Amino acid sequence: MNEATATTGFSESQPYWDAAARGELLLKRCVDSGRFFHYPREHSPFTGGRTEWVRASGLGVIYSCSVSYRATPNYCLAYIKLDEGPIILSNVEHEPLDRIAIGQRVKVFFRAGSDGRHVPFFSLA
Repeated sequence: MNEATATTGFSESQPYWDAAARGELLLKRCVDSGRFFHYPREHSPFTGGRTEWVRASGLGVIYSCSVSYRATPNYCLAYIKLDEGPIILSNVEHEPLDRIAIGQRVKVFFRAGSDGRHVPFFSLA
């Protein structure tokens, strides 16, 4: 384990976080089946075999979403079906929030979280 992973504890997913800091979305792909998956892990959930990192397009569609007007600020939590196949949970940012709908195209962008790591958010494409 190197110094960076010793402090974060994310050795297996460190390439994901490094790419996110550069504004890139990485996904893991099963070498045997060619299928993409998320969350990153060392072994394929499909075959148990080897995996590889692949740069994703960062594009997808809103699979499901819910807007919260009770929080300050208001926000939209959504499942995003990426063009590569996996569905990930994230936030969609757009004003006004009531214009966000299932089936809309979205693209990824990254924002630093409270711990300094960049996490994926989405905006309408």
